[in-house]
Amino acid sequence: MEHHDSWSSVPSRKRKLQEEDERMLSFCIDELNQDLLERVLSWLPTSTFFRLRSVCKRWKSVADSASFKFACSEIPSRDPWFFMVNPQLNKWTIFDSAERSWKKLNHPPLFQQSSTSNSMPVAASGGLVCLRNETGDLIVCNPVTGSCRKLPPANQAIENLSLHAIAIRTCFKRQQSYKLVLVSGELPTLSCKIYNSSTNCWEEEILLKRKVVESQEFDSNDENAVYFLSKAGNVVATDMQRSPSKQYSSIMTVKDGEEIAYFLSSSGTIVACNLTHKCFFEYPRLLPVFYEYSIDVVECGGEMLVVLLSEFFGSASLRVWRFDGVIRSWHQIAVMPPAMSQEFYGKNVDINCVGAGDQIFICLNSSEFFSYILCDLRTNDWVELPKCFRNGEAVEFMSAFSFEPRIEASV
Repeated sequence: MEHHDSWSSVPSRKRKLQEEDERMLSFCIDELNQDLLERVLSWLPTSTFFRLRSVCKRWKSVADSASFKFACSEIPSRDPWFFMVNPQLNKWTIFDSAERSWKKLNHPPLFQQSSTSNSMPVAASGGLVCLRNETGDLIVCNPVTGSCRKLPPANQAIENLSLHAIAIRTCFKRQQSYKLVLVSGELPTLSCKIYNSSTNCWEEEILLKRKVVESQEFDSNDENAVYFLSKAGNVVATDMQRSPSKQYSSIMTVKDGEEIAYFLSSSGTIVACNLTHKCFFEYPRLLPVFYEYSIDVVECGGEMLVVLLSEFFGSASLRVWRFDGVIRSWHQIAVMPPAMSQEFYGKNVDINCVGAGDQIFICLNSSEFFSYILCDLRTNDWVELPKCFRNGEAVEFMSAFSFEPRIEASV
């Protein structure tokens, strides 16, 4: 009997210790002072910020506090959101990678003003997205807060040139400024204009000289037609016909203090514009001419990568490539499992991609189907994402722009 009592007392001691631990962990969050409360809440996913006002008066004051925004700016990074664009450019939806769910944008009246209607996104960086309307006006916005800023026009000469790329890069800590880059001209003559938000004006036009690389394996003026997949699912030649939402798509990287903007030329080659040294060059092709393929350029972890969907030997292959500048050759760093990519064979699939950290978000579209894939470069995992349903029907999106959901990002 005594043995039974001593044995039964063990779990009671465990329960007592467990209850004490629970009391220590379940302290009332309202006991925190305002500064600590704001710091704790700043670590919540951004999607929860919209519900702070409905919790209590104190949390509502946090949501409206400038010091809370400062605390949010101290968070190193946030899981990306993807700004999705449909083929008609009239429906914008967000995919939250943290919650793996779709969210509808409920913009304040400022974002619904006429300056942003009939606008399409063309670039994104940090917590900001840049839109361009039918008249060529550029609007920078924070999709989370709905705040917008219409930029002053670039000079008329630049606007009249053939516009190739629009890129944006947030600068300094806490995203207090950003640069917007326009690349215009006709190869082999290119120029760029840079808008600096800290001065609210465009800098002097930069003329970019062509840099000749000895090991360059092609001539951009080659009369041979380059074949690729168009948005309509047809194999076309000579001029690349990209989705309107990706027409000016480009990326920016900073390496060893040098700012470089990358974009796809009309013939499908990758052009790199070194804004620091005021020059540009073209990369060797990944595939020879006459191959059918769809290609896009992304930025992941501060470097330029290429996503390529090609068909050969009776199969479809989707691969990610990195360029080795030392030996000037492309190296494959990730490949979609053949069981997944084979589904695309013979269906004239086109891809539009965007990078976010170590992930690549891929929109695949054809006349037969559409799909969204998230690739993790660290693990080489390829996951098909759920469709977005509106009124019982799956909504098709043709492209995505990646941004960090930050309420403190200023336009």
